[in-house]
Amino acid sequence: MKLVFIHGWSVTSTQTYGELPQALASLAGSSLAIEITHIYLGRYISFNDAVTLDDIAIAFESARQRELDGCEFSVITHSTGGPVIRAWLSRFYGNHLEDTPLKHMIMLAPANHGSSLAQLGKSRISRLKSWFDGVEPGQKVLDWLELGSDGQHSLNREWLDWNCLEKGIYPFVFTGETIDKALYDYMNSYTGEVGSDGVVRVAAANLNFNYLALAQQTVQTCMSFDGQCAQLLQLTEQKSSLSQYVFDVIPKASHSNKKMGILNAITRRNAHNKPVVQRILASLSVDSTSDYHDVRKQFVDSSQRKGMGRYCMVVVRVCDDLGHRVTDFDFFLLCGDDYHAGNLPSGLVLDKQRNSVNGNTITLYLDANKLNRLKAGKLGFKVSARPDSGFSYYKSAEFHCQPEQVSQWLCADQTLMLDITLKRYIADDTFSFAQVGDEPSFKSLTGD
Repeated sequence: MKLVFIHGWSVTSTQTYGELPQALASLAGSSLAIEITHIYLGRYISFNDAVTLDDIAIAFESARQRELDGCEFSVITHSTGGPVIRAWLSRFYGNHLEDTPLKHMIMLAPANHGSSLAQLGKSRISRLKSWFDGVEPGQKVLDWLELGSDGQHSLNREWLDWNCLEKGIYPFVFTGETIDKALYDYMNSYTGEVGSDGVVRVAAANLNFNYLALAQQTVQTCMSFDGQCAQLLQLTEQKSSLSQYVFDVIPKASHSNKKMGILNAITRRNAHNKPVVQRILASLSVDSTSDYHDVRKQFVDSSQRKGMGRYCMVVVRVCDDLGHRVTDFDFFLLCGDDYHAGNLPSGLVLDKQRNSVNGNTITLYLDANKLNRLKAGKLGFKVSARPDSGFSYYKSAEFHCQPEQVSQWLCADQTLMLDITLKRYIADDTFSFAQVGDEPSFKSLTGD
C-alpha cells in the first residue's frame, strides 16, 4: 500500500510529520505492507498570497502523476491538507469518484469548515505558535479557511451529494480538543477556545454535517418578540451526509507542537501508546464498506464524551430571491414558548464571527449541551435585513423549529450550514409612466 504524506510550503524535510511515517512502517503488520511516499508541494507551486486552495489541488495532481505513476494510494493529511485533498478529489474526480486512485483519506485536525483564527490575517497567523509548524498560508488560502467562506460552502455542498463508501473511498477524521498552554496566545482567546485544539474546532473538523435551506414566505406571518410582524421562513431543502463517516476525538491532543500535537508528538518510542496511531492503523486496514462500518462502531462510543463540554457551529448565509448577497442583517436565535431572543440560556452562544470577504455569512459557535436542554426543544431563527424601506427593501423573517428538528440539525461536534433566502421587495413607484403635462420633476418620489 502506498501511503502518501503531503507536505506544505516552507517544508524541506519530513520533520513536519514527526516520526509518524517511521512509526507506522514499523507497527504495521505484514498484511498492510506500507510503502511511505512523501510529496512536497513546494516543488510544484510557489506559495504566496495569490495562490488559492484550487491551485494547490492542481499542484497535487501534478505531483501525483509524477511521483505515484497512476498507482492506487492512501493519504494522511494535517490541518489545511484535509481541504486540499478534498478539493483535489472534487476537481479531478467529482463526477466519477469510482475512477479515483485514492483509497483511504485520513485527515488529522482538518479545517473542513474553516478556522476561527484565519480572520486574524497572514502577519498575525505567521506569529502564532499554535499554527502548524513550517506552514505559512498565503492570503488566498486564509480567505478559504475563514469561517463561512464561499470555498467551504461550495466544497461542502458538493460533499453532501457524494457517497464515498459506495465508490470505494474511505474518509476518516481524527482531531483533538486539548489546549497546549505553551501555545496559548494571550492576545487572542481563540487559541484557547473550548471544544478546539487551539486552531480547529472539533465541529469544524467533522465531515458529518447538515444543510438546511429556508425561503421567506409572503403569506404566513407571526408576531415577533420585538412586537413587529415577521413573515415565516419555509424549509425548502435539507440534507445530511449520505454516509456516517468515521470521526473521533483524540484525548490529550492539540493542533501542533512536540508535547501534545496530534502529529508532532509521535515518536517511534511512544507510537504504540498513541491513540491516533492505533486509529490510523485500524483505518488503513479497511478494505470494504463492511470493514469501514466495523471500524466506525469501534470509535463511536469514544466520541460520545459524556459529561464533557460539547459544541456545534451554525454557518448562516443570507441572500435574496434575486441572487444578491444580503450583507446588512441581524440574526437572532429565539427560544421558549414565545420564541423570544431574551429566553436564550446564558452562555449558549460562545462566539459569532462574520466573514470579512463575502459579508453575507456569519458563523455561530454554540454550547450543544445547553441546546439539548432547551424547553420542549423550542428554537427559532430571525433575520432582520436592511434596507427595510425605500425603493428596494426587505421584511423580517422567522423560522420556528419543531422540537425533534433541533436534535436532528444541531448536533454536538458538528456543523449546520443554514442558507436563508429573503424576498427582495420592489416599491410600486420604482418605475412609472409619466403623462403629457405632468410635473417634469420626480424628485419627490426619491424623498429629495
